[in-house]
Amino acid sequence: MTTGRSVLIAGGGIGGLCAALCLARRGFDVTVLERSPEFGEIGAGLQLAPNATRVLRSLGLLDAVLEVGVLPDRLVLADVTTDEELTALDVTGFGEQFGGPYVVAHRSDVLSILLRACLADASVRLLTSKTVVRVVEPDAGTVRAECADGTSYDGDVLVGADGLRSTVRKLIDDSEPVFSGYVAYRGAVPTERVAARSDSRDVVAFIGHGRHFVQYPLRSGSFYNQVAVFRSARYLAGEPNWGTPEELETAFEPSSARIRTALSAIERGMSWPMYDREPLTRWVHGRSVLLGDAAHPMLQYLAQGACQAIQDADCLAYSLSGAVEAGRDVIDGFTEYQQHRMGPAQRTQQNARVWGDIWHTDGLAETLRNAYLRERDPNDLRHVAPFYALAETCSHSVRGGLSRAEPSPA
Repeated sequence: MTTGRSVLIAGGGIGGLCAALCLARRGFDVTVLERSPEFGEIGAGLQLAPNATRVLRSLGLLDAVLEVGVLPDRLVLADVTTDEELTALDVTGFGEQFGGPYVVAHRSDVLSILLRACLADASVRLLTSKTVVRVVEPDAGTVRAECADGTSYDGDVLVGADGLRSTVRKLIDDSEPVFSGYVAYRGAVPTERVAARSDSRDVVAFIGHGRHFVQYPLRSGSFYNQVAVFRSARYLAGEPNWGTPEELETAFEPSSARIRTALSAIERGMSWPMYDREPLTRWVHGRSVLLGDAAHPMLQYLAQGACQAIQDADCLAYSLSGAVEAGRDVIDGFTEYQQHRMGPAQRTQQNARVWGDIWHTDGLAETLRNAYLRERDPNDLRHVAPFYALAETCSHSVRGGLSRAEPSPA
């Protein structure tokens, strides 16, 4: 039996670096193996709900995120064809309601904040150009990550935070990711380049049949994030050339003039087919465990992918440290981590699929959806409270991501 504190992490994205920092703060020695030549995030805007910002606060990083982010006023659903606002959720009071604010920020800014914190921690070793290709257990108390360059690294446990196409996940599941049929084009550009935008600090999703368009400000309003998502008719027809910029334009032709104008500022150089995976029955294999998209990749409709990974990191560190402090094998903490995080993460994963169907419906279902949203009480939090609430979890205390020494919010 080993009660050691040596942790390997495959993957240096937001989930991997957050896990490294959470574990280091609890006394573990962490080695992060990142496949890319440098740490970085491809993408644009990122929404951080209270379940994530509570953890960032406990790590002392929330103020830095707030400096580079925006505190939106509302989350808005509008009609992509008419621009009509259907319903809105005021998020300005989330700090008091849920113990953490709702923040939007650039993905690269959030990753940079986590990276700087890891670099400043002597217990974290960051290695790049390290693609983990095989995981073995050379003896009863050791796990080894073998990399494509011929190097290998040993630890007491290994965390697979290596994303949608995780190598570590293959220890448990050899299925392929599930393509939703939808493709996203996205990017953050200087605000003045967007001719049709909201003058507010709202996060707006214009929803409609087979497509949606999201807008919100970033970097104190100097940048504007836009995401255009559409169902690829060419893919569904079995055609080889699908998800192209030309198909993007065609898909948004029935949209309002405002959306068609805003679409002109969307970068066309890269697209993101939208994948998730079927839920797993376990996240643990021997001395290895999954985290974030490696465990529960989800569609983007609830803006919870990064948030759930950050919660995973918090809970995993708490669980592993509890096992070590009790003099037990560090992997005994996997059981508590999986017990507390698998259910909520997989419900979020499944709800994201449903939410996407609701956004993209047509005909009578669309009419009924819009009627329901127009009549919705703007103070009704039933549909978000399960994701954001200060629930009983295995994190730093039973109050979300707060440390034992930190008082609960008012």
